Amino acid sequence: MLASLYREAILEKKFDGQFIYLYGEKALEKQRERYCGALDRFTEIFGERDVELISAPGRTEIGGNHTDHQHGRVVAAAVDMDILAVAAKSEQPSIQLQSEGYPLNVVDLSDLEIRQEEINKSNSLLRGVCSRFRQLGREIGGLEVYTTNNVLKGSGLSSSASFEVLSGSLLNIMYNGGALSPVEIAKIGQYAENVYFGKPSGLLDQAASAIGGFAAMDFANLEEPQVERIDFDVESNGFALCIVDTGGNHTDLTPDYAAVPQEMKQVAQFFGKSVLREVEEREFYRSVQALRPVCGDRAVLRAIHFFQEDRRAGEMAELLKKGDFEAFLKVVNLSGDSSFMYLQNTYSPSHPAEQGIPLALALGKGLLKGRGACRVHGGGFAGAIQAYVPLELVPEFRKGMEEAFGEGSFHPLRVRPCGPYCIVTP
Repeated sequence: MLASLYREAILEKKFDGQFIYLYGEKALEKQRERYCGALDRFTEIFGERDVELISAPGRTEIGGNHTDHQHGRVVAAAVDMDILAVAAKSEQPSIQLQSEGYPLNVVDLSDLEIRQEEINKSNSLLRGVCSRFRQLGREIGGLEVYTTNNVLKGSGLSSSASFEVLSGSLLNIMYNGGALSPVEIAKIGQYAENVYFGKPSGLLDQAASAIGGFAAMDFANLEEPQVERIDFDVESNGFALCIVDTGGNHTDLTPDYAAVPQEMKQVAQFFGKSVLREVEEREFYRSVQALRPVCGDRAVLRAIHFFQEDRRAGEMAELLKKGDFEAFLKVVNLSGDSSFMYLQNTYSPSHPAEQGIPLALALGKGLLKGRGACRVHGGGFAGAIQAYVPLELVPEFRKGMEEAFGEGSFHPLRVRPCGPYCIVTP
């Protein structure tokens, strides 16, 4: 459909049902304006075209902090913050992608080799996704794309994974007839992040964005991870799921992130294994004395976190399926304590004066008055905390957090029921 006809249909409220499905009724007017604005901007840049409207969500980690890269278990959910793309096919052998507020990205499809100057830049993700499609024998082709992104950066909602999943979904929908599964799209995104972007992440972020809803995931077999969707609603249990962005600086934190899987794998290698999921836990505890001089105490503590957190992720999934939310919240708090004490990812040891996450956790626990739960969110070291706040305490919690971290630092989340979504024409 032409971009102008899409705009008319939006103003005639023909897509309202789909917008409510993705974002909730309260966001309806805002999303109409957002989609119309994206269509207008696409047309200004690329002209009138037949286009598709495709979005990919951010994600929130529910449980399983830093377990995925050790082939462990996680629980995660897609959220209502997303990257929206207006996209058209192009006869040019390139992808031109204009992200709101950034310079134009151009990827020549005849040159998909890794470029050192693109490491840690979004262009590397797009190039990596295209390269992986080609390696897998999938179709790629020219695109003209405009994107607008409301996934908070540096908050653990994984704007990078949503961008990877969006890029894969564009090629999947527009050149492959939607043939690739959500897990395949996730694995392509992880490849781009690991190999082209240079960040040694696991599969949690991409899988949560690609699958949607609440999902329990087991990465024991990375080729065929086990995924189970969970039907659960936080608000109906009297709580709000939210994050607090502490405004931490993520500059030069890649070594901190990279050290977590490196140290866990070092412990695994002591036992002749590649990842901790393959290590027998009782043998690990029997070997602590021998491990300490070889791997260091922090690596041993991080391994302890893995074994406990892997079990907790399984417990969380079962409790959500049973609807036992109070017991679930207790496990969430245990998860947060373990990340703080054993995983040690609440602040960077190279920036000891900056401890926004520990401060937010301390303030949050006080504001929750012994109810709910809070924990570090995502990779850690800087960024955000996640909190489950009783609905009647939300105004007080928001006020307390924004007094400490600034107006707009508190963000309620709505779990999005699906992964990448293409707006269907009426």
